Amino acid sequence: MKKAFIKYVAYCLPDKVVTNEAIVNDFPEWSVEKITEKVGVNQRHVAAEDETATDLAEKAAIKLIEENNIDKEIIDFVILCTQSPDYFLPTSACLLQTRLGLRQDIGAFDFNLGCSGYVYGLSIAKGLIAGGIAENVLLLTAETYNKYLHPKDKGNRTIFGDAASATLVSVDGEAEVLDFALGTNGKGANNLIVKSGASRLPEKQNDLLFDKNGNPVSSDHLFMNGAQIFAFTQRNVPKVINEVLEKNNLAKEDIDMFVLHQANRYMLDFLRNKMDIPEDKFYIFMENVGNTVSNSIPLCLVEAHKENRLKGNVLLCGFGVGYSWGAVILKM
Repeated sequence: MKKAFIKYVAYCLPDKVVTNEAIVNDFPEWSVEKITEKVGVNQRHVAAEDETATDLAEKAAIKLIEENNIDKEIIDFVILCTQSPDYFLPTSACLLQTRLGLRQDIGAFDFNLGCSGYVYGLSIAKGLIAGGIAENVLLLTAETYNKYLHPKDKGNRTIFGDAASATLVSVDGEAEVLDFALGTNGKGANNLIVKSGASRLPEKQNDLLFDKNGNPVSSDHLFMNGAQIFAFTQRNVPKVINEVLEKNNLAKEDIDMFVLHQANRYMLDFLRNKMDIPEDKFYIFMENVGNTVSNSIPLCLVEAHKENRLKGNVLLCGFGVGYSWGAVILKM
């Protein structure tokens, strides 16, 4: 069976930057310091009104190809993780095949996942390579959650940033993709959801209410039950990390770097302390980009690689909307 490797990774951020100062202008009851302390974010990038996740994915892919002098002819499959597609149909990956000038005798599809999406995407890419279906898979992630946020949603506006990433997964490369542990529990679906706009509720519901804390609750915008998401995370992340270690016959001490989905600083600190992971083995990159959903892990990989901190065994773990979670080990 052919092995799969991460060969190259790149990412793209929208030009528009929203600082904590700008958010405080809209919500004067908050302070810049409070946002930084609570969330761990100073600024985030937000897609322009006419800029979509597909646009960002195209820019990330072009950056990957140009930075690494990749011959586009070798790419034989494109998969895009997004919950912000241009259309219900066709799939955005098909649009990107043409926009990137890729061969026509290749596969291309989207898959709909959030913060676990990069790990799941790696599992799909590894499966395509192991099955002899492809040798060079272009794995794209792209998200514009800010388009789903209500303007008065101060909590989520401080957290989420828009971004895209591009990864070439190949039969050779720098980081071998080892075994996965994956999980799903749809019982938590309503705790992180945009209810209207698709087939179940096609029309806008216009049911905006404000809870006791002044936060908007609406079927027409992203809703997140923070307490339930936190409970899900502390319950499942340590468990899936132990599962992936066991599947790869490794102990926690064998891991040289942990790269978790960058949900928010408070949650990351909680998980690190709960699992007793040393700070120097726990990578954080969200201060100037926010929670970029399926992009957060590849953004970390790029930045940690620049700092020469990716060595030995690297554990990746994504978790979030669905509920969905997953982990994998990279062997550098």
